[in-house]
Amino acid sequence: MARKPTLSHLGASGEARMVDVSGKKPTSRSAVAQGRVSMSAKTLDLVLSGNAKKGDVLGAARIAGIMAAKRTHDLIPLCHPLPISQVTIDLTPDRKRPGIVVEATVKVAGQTGVEMEALTAVSVACLTIYDMVKAAQRDMRIEDIRVLEKHGGKSGPYRARD
Repeated sequence: MARKPTLSHLGASGEARMVDVSGKKPTSRSAVAQGRVSMSAKTLDLVLSGNAKKGDVLGAARIAGIMAAKRTHDLIPLCHPLPISQVTIDLTPDRKRPGIVVEATVKVAGQTGVEMEALTAVSVACLTIYDMVKAAQRDMRIEDIRVLEKHGGKSGPYRARD
């Protein structure tokens, strides 16, 4: 009979709790997450031209993503504050499916992983892109946010299958 997976954020009675990581040794950990903002070719041209009314869309999205990764513990209940050592935000225009592909890589030497930080960075960077050009196109879509890979920790490496 298959064993039911246990959720580490639930206590014996089902109450929410913060996981105690104090007994874990700090190790090198990283996570990569990705998402996209789908938009019309015309809106993509506006973003890439640097002529959006609110300013540098990609620069603002990059900074927003970095800041979000660093503040994940303030946004997601039960997340540990982590001494993040690196956050990179890559913003890649996609002309075939018009839009911007957002990828965040987060690294830490710590006692718990950084998947939530990478996902938060991508989410907020996508929201920032939307906010910066919503006057040009309200029906943009934020899509496909997911963890692509993670390294470190007890569960070992993970790589998403396409």
